[in-house]
Amino acid sequence: MPRLSCWFVRAALLYLAVGFSLGALLLTTKGLGWSPLWWRWLPAHIEFLVIGWTGQLILGVAFWILPRFGGSRGREGPAWLAFGLINLGVLLAGLGPVLAAPGWVVLAGRLAELAAMAAFAAHAWPRIKPIGVL
Repeated sequence: MPRLSCWFVRAALLYLAVGFSLGALLLTTKGLGWSPLWWRWLPAHIEFLVIGWTGQLILGVAFWILPRFGGSRGREGPAWLAFGLINLGVLLAGLGPVLAAPGWVVLAGRLAELAAMAAFAAHAWPRIKPIGVL
């Protein structure tokens, strides 16, 4: 498995663990009637699991499994940029509401996630070709 795929998958598993732990905490607070302030963590729980875990796992596997032409995965710079941007975006969009940050912080997180998808698409686009074309 390529190094970048390993980093994507490791980060995804980290978000999975943190997201499930937050979910368990939220269920515990609901069941035991603890302070409703704990529910401020719900956006982080959702963000960590949907984008942090699922999105990164998809990108890591896609980087690994897309066809290689000439034994190369092409320019890896945009894919590494996507890794950094998606993690920045998940942290900003997930922790912004928890920390009562201004609305532009969440917007910046969403834009970073969008830029990560664009950067990964720029990397992957040349690797997708019709059958029989090299």
